[in-house]
Amino acid sequence: MAETTPDLGATAKQKIQKTEAEWRERLTPEQFRVMRQKGTERPFSGALVNTNEDGSYRCGACGAPLFASETKFDAGCGWPSFWLPLSSEAIEEREDNTLGRRRVEVTCATCGAHLGHVFPDGPQPTGLRYCINSVSLAFEKK
Repeated sequence: MAETTPDLGATAKQKIQKTEAEWRERLTPEQFRVMRQKGTERPFSGALVNTNEDGSYRCGACGAPLFASETKFDAGCGWPSFWLPLSSEAIEEREDNTLGRRRVEVTCATCGAHLGHVFPDGPQPTGLRYCINSVSLAFEKK
C-alpha cells in the first residue's frame, strides 16, 4: 500500500497541492484510480469493510484524520460506512450527477481525494451513511 503518513505542514485550513504525476508516484494504481479519478472499488472487496477494531481512519492519500471507529457501522452495502466524520472540516461534500441521479460526493478537505459518497439512510443520531472506499482510507489502531 502507498505511504499514508500525514503530509507534515498541512493543516485543515492548508490544502495539499500536488500534480497528477506526483499523486501517481505516491499512490498505488488502485488508489490513484479511486482517489484521483473518482472511481470505486468493488463492493465487499476492500480491506477495511470488516474492520471492527478501535482506532481512526485517515485519508489514504495525505494521512489527514477523517473518521473514528466509534462512528463506523455495518450498513451491509460492501463499503466501510460511518455516520459522522471526525469534524465538519475533515471532509468536503459536492453534488455528483455522474450516474444519472443526484448523489453527494465526499472528498478529503486537505488533499481533495475522492473518498466515496454520503447518503441520507444511515442510523441515528445523524441519519447519514458515509459510504467510503477502503482504498481511500488508512486505518490506525488505538
